[in-house]
Amino acid sequence: MSIQNPKVRVRFAPSPTGYLHIGGARTALYNWLFARHLGGKFILRIEDTDRNRYVPDALADIMASLRWLGLDWDEGPEVGGACGPYFQSERLPHYQKYAEQLRAAGQAYPCFCSAARLAELRQEQEAAGSPSGYDRHCLQLTAAEIKEKLAAGEQFVVRFKIPREGRTVVKDLLRGELEFDNATLDDFVLLKSDGFPTYHLANVVDDHLMRISHVLRGDEWIPSTPRHVLLYQALGFEPPCFAHLPIFLAPGGGKLSKRHGATSVREYREKGYLPEGLFNFLLLLGWNPGTDQEEFTLKEAAASFSIERVNAAPVALSFEKLDWFNGIHIRSLEPKELAQRVLPYLQQAGLIKSPCSQEELAYLERLIPLVQERLKVLPDILEWTSYFWQDQIGKPEKKLLIPKKMDESQTKTALTGAWEALNKLDDFGEANIEAALREAAAKLGIKDGQVFMPLRVAVTGRTAAPGIFATLSVLGKERVLQRIKQGIAVLS
Repeated sequence: MSIQNPKVRVRFAPSPTGYLHIGGARTALYNWLFARHLGGKFILRIEDTDRNRYVPDALADIMASLRWLGLDWDEGPEVGGACGPYFQSERLPHYQKYAEQLRAAGQAYPCFCSAARLAELRQEQEAAGSPSGYDRHCLQLTAAEIKEKLAAGEQFVVRFKIPREGRTVVKDLLRGELEFDNATLDDFVLLKSDGFPTYHLANVVDDHLMRISHVLRGDEWIPSTPRHVLLYQALGFEPPCFAHLPIFLAPGGGKLSKRHGATSVREYREKGYLPEGLFNFLLLLGWNPGTDQEEFTLKEAAASFSIERVNAAPVALSFEKLDWFNGIHIRSLEPKELAQRVLPYLQQAGLIKSPCSQEELAYLERLIPLVQERLKVLPDILEWTSYFWQDQIGKPEKKLLIPKKMDESQTKTALTGAWEALNKLDDFGEANIEAALREAAAKLGIKDGQVFMPLRVAVTGRTAAPGIFATLSVLGKERVLQRIKQGIAVLS
């Protein structure tokens, strides 16, 4: 890589409130690529302060999904680092320290307003058509009143005191300078009544203490960023560089939701997408290399990545494009590697035993070249190879057996001729099979396809299958002859 900047430090900071979303995965990917391109550090931080929405197995899913995509972290859970701990729930003293610092400086204040009062305030503001936000009711409390409420054990939160005058400028690497009137920002909460920080305080404090140089995050955080900039200034911290990444839209536009398809990395993994395919798809959702190249490895992407080539405009998902990318990466695998990846699906379907014998594995590796071009996702292996594993496939449908411009009698004659030709072969290799079948068609005075088509249906049970000669050779003489007899029986 041409540029080395060890001072570059980026972070991916998910909340364990659900499985890793593909939008979050794209954010993690861009952070990882940015760090790897510049020789910096990629930090994983877990923002687990929202205890009400905490999902117990979400953390394991997030880390497993990142690793599945090939995204390792330089600091964070299970890795360690000089700036730990990397769970915000273990960093509470830091947030309380800085919240108290702001209170002492008159830049934050306790708020004793109940949830009922705040809800009523919102309703009044909505009814009046005015912007919603806190009305600074508790900022008017005297020191004596505050002392009295604290002595009475009243619950409170700590709010940041927004400067009411002037404008706050956010410098965004993708969007330029964004200006916000301070008067439009309300006094947001820093510490909740349980002593846990809000996202606003925790991420500012942690980004400073962890020496984060660049914050690459989704553009849904743009409205919060002026608050963060003001908080950096109040604490005397240097803000990082910001880049707000474009959101995902559903195919055809609109907000992406479950009804449009899978939304978590886990779901795509379970559907049989390769990590290489999903990574390549996510890479080009918002970033372009400035060339015609579309297929990337992680190493190639890291060498090419630059934040300047990220488009700030929202990007619509195309599941057809994902299938296309996945198919490309499936076809790029060596047959032995692809065999290992499809093996669990065949075992789950009961077509291969678990553990797999060496004979079964060798047979699978022989099948892979026949179907590799046809696979879009790994479970497609079941559709294209099930008849190779089954001793009996049942009687084929009569209407599928009979080609166009042929009748039952003609089709039965074609299959009988094929059976007789194949029965004579001692060597059941592809070349011998092809020669025997073409000779049989010639003797019968019909086209090759008029033999091949009913033969394909008889031995596979379907009209679409891999090349007929290779299919017959892999199935083996005994099974092929038995299945042709079943097809002939259907036409009798």
